[in-house]
Amino acid sequence: MTRKLVLGLVIIPLGLALIALAVVNRGPAELILNPFGGEHGYMVEAPLFLFLLCAFALGLLIGGFASWLNQGKWRRTAKAEARDARDWRRQADRLERELESVHASQQRPQLPAQ
Repeated sequence: MTRKLVLGLVIIPLGLALIALAVVNRGPAELILNPFGGEHGYMVEAPLFLFLLCAFALGLLIGGFASWLNQGKWRRTAKAEARDARDWRRQADRLERELESVHASQQRPQLPAQ
């Protein structure tokens, strides 16, 4: 249900906007990477929408990486808690087996009196 809502309200309009952006900005544009203003520099000529889509993709990657780094402490905490839970479960299972063996040894079958 939530996926359909997100798809309908976010993804589809965003896709339509990007398609409209690509159709409107088909003209060639130059991207010149020359921070010092000299004669030599790197120049790329491509449609403007390609530069815009690359900028959006780069922003998405940088934002995702930043979120991943920021959530690292929570992943470490979750891993430690899972390890502790696994250790406690093993100890509980071991204690249950010990208790069962103690009960089994205490409940020896009584021989009928003759």
